[in-house]
Amino acid sequence: SRWCLITSHKLYSSVYDPNEKTFEKLLIANRGEIACRVIKTCKKMGIKTVAIHSDVDANAVHVKMADESVCVGPAPTSKSYLNMDAIMEVIRKTRAQAVSLNVSICCSFLSSLSLQASEGVTFIGPDTHAIQAMGDKIESKLLAKNAKVNTIPGFDGVVKDADEAVRIAREIGYPVMIKASAGGGGKGMRIAWDDEETREGFRFSSQEAASSFGDDRLLIEKFIDNPRHIEIQVLADKHGNALWLNERECSIQRRNQKVVEEAPSTFLDPETRRAMGEQAVALAKAVKYSSAGTVEFLVDSSKNFYFLEMNTRLQVEHPVTECITGLDLVQEMIRVAKGYPLRHKQADIPINGWAVECRVYAEDPYKSFGLPSIGKLSQYQEPLHVPSVRVDSGIQQGSDISIYYDPMISKLITYGSNRAEALKRMEEALDNYVIRGVAHNISLLREVIVHPRFVQGDISTKFLPEVYPDGFKGHKLTDLERRELLATAASLYVAEQLRSQRFLGTPRIPIAKSKRSSWELSVRLGDGIYPVAVSKDGSEFSVEVDGMKLNVTSEWNLASPLLSVTIDGTQRTIQRISRNASGETSIQFLGTVYKLQILTKVAAELSKYMPEKAAEDTSSILRSPMPGTVVAVSVKPGDMVSEGQEICVIEAMKMQNSMIAAKTGKV
Repeated sequence: SRWCLITSHKLYSSVYDPNEKTFEKLLIANRGEIACRVIKTCKKMGIKTVAIHSDVDANAVHVKMADESVCVGPAPTSKSYLNMDAIMEVIRKTRAQAVSLNVSICCSFLSSLSLQASEGVTFIGPDTHAIQAMGDKIESKLLAKNAKVNTIPGFDGVVKDADEAVRIAREIGYPVMIKASAGGGGKGMRIAWDDEETREGFRFSSQEAASSFGDDRLLIEKFIDNPRHIEIQVLADKHGNALWLNERECSIQRRNQKVVEEAPSTFLDPETRRAMGEQAVALAKAVKYSSAGTVEFLVDSSKNFYFLEMNTRLQVEHPVTECITGLDLVQEMIRVAKGYPLRHKQADIPINGWAVECRVYAEDPYKSFGLPSIGKLSQYQEPLHVPSVRVDSGIQQGSDISIYYDPMISKLITYGSNRAEALKRMEEALDNYVIRGVAHNISLLREVIVHPRFVQGDISTKFLPEVYPDGFKGHKLTDLERRELLATAASLYVAEQLRSQRFLGTPRIPIAKSKRSSWELSVRLGDGIYPVAVSKDGSEFSVEVDGMKLNVTSEWNLASPLLSVTIDGTQRTIQRISRNASGETSIQFLGTVYKLQILTKVAAELSKYMPEKAAEDTSSILRSPMPGTVVAVSVKPGDMVSEGQEICVIEAMKMQNSMIAAKTGKV
């Protein structure tokens, strides 16, 4: 039920041939949505699955979906999901014939992968030499040059220390990109515009690289300002065949991590697409690649493209490629690992329609476009009732979002016959997505996909800081939208008042029937207080705001987390997030949560006598904006610090963040 309900373009491997034997049992050495994704295809292919998990993931969705599950250690990934000794023991114990593993995480897996091969265990992915070559950004860049793939100017060796980093950066010319040789996912990457930022970037990037990948080697290359990030999906077998499965546009990013992806790209013409695809295939053949992989490029405004890196795994954003080609990439990877040749030729690969993916994170988008949030999902409902929607997730209602793993909640994918249709469905899906208990980035995602620049395809990797130079503030209401919100909130308040007068569908006091049909209210929204008059006629409310009348209709199912409301003929899906006895309520409207206070006219007049609670003075306190681990403290009690000086370093979801003093003072 989670797949795109599209049959017209599923032309190829979405249908499984039961006569094509592969493996009887497969171990999935991963967690979350990607583990669930692999299990779904295995079930379709009749392959039994074994899930590994940490102790805190004992009740995770991927564990429940698998046929067998084994705990491999405590919560930290280094002691569980990256504990190769424990994983190897599980492979032997369960007699798994194959293993699916996120090989990009750590190069130390290579020896274990070779051992698996010697014991007759097949790895679902490329051979170890390809993983090693492409997993090392320095070696991969040299290989790309030899394969005649366009590369970014830079230093091809390992940077020894901060002083050498500064010297190399000066030679290349600022700005430069400092990044982990074994890195990926935006971790261990820093942009430096001067010597000071280079020294700081070297320090943080090496620490993040060591923490995330067990390898602190760094490289430096020219930073291409304001590019697009476009990648090519490749698929190759063990018989020398390789295909490019079109491109994915991944330019909407924050902290070098992708947020919104789509396929195809609005920017590429057929000639550029073919040139990028042919270079990607040339690189795959140069390293004898055999599986699904992704070759990433930076593309400038003149459509010049440069090799960035090759990811030797199934990318997070692979669903958009599956939607427009009809291929099941996990199935193709399993077939290739078993030794079957590819069933398709390059001419067979279509671009059917358009697909968009939004990465839904447990993050606060109002802090640096998304700082991690933790907590328990008290309510969770995916928008699968919206047509042509696919949700890849590894969580459910009651799941915990912890500090130990990536804060991704799900990948939300919509498909349409064209881009406008896919974006309209994404807008509807985001409005119908219910997530309670943690902060999430739905508001940011919705604002991005409806922004005029994005709709026109005028995007780059700088989209977010350019569109929101002062940070993301949520949706800015127009006058009409403000009136719609006020009218909806007032109607909701009255509907609730009427419901509270009834008990099991009958009046509480049948003798004293209320004939009331109009209400005078005062609604506070932001810094404004608005008089609102509401009258009721059947299930319809007539609401007067700013001297204008709006008609509001709904089924008013107040027990539902979603409310479909029609305002003067315009349908809106809203969510009431919270309410209390003092009239305060939070409503999600057009993706953004707005805080309102709704009072009767009398209560509003009396509220001015209520004392206001003074705001807490936090200027002398350094409060972490996110949960995480303190990995370094730069001061001690008694030290004098100046404004902007580093106090400590917090690591959250494998990203390191420097915490600075807000003012001059003594610790």
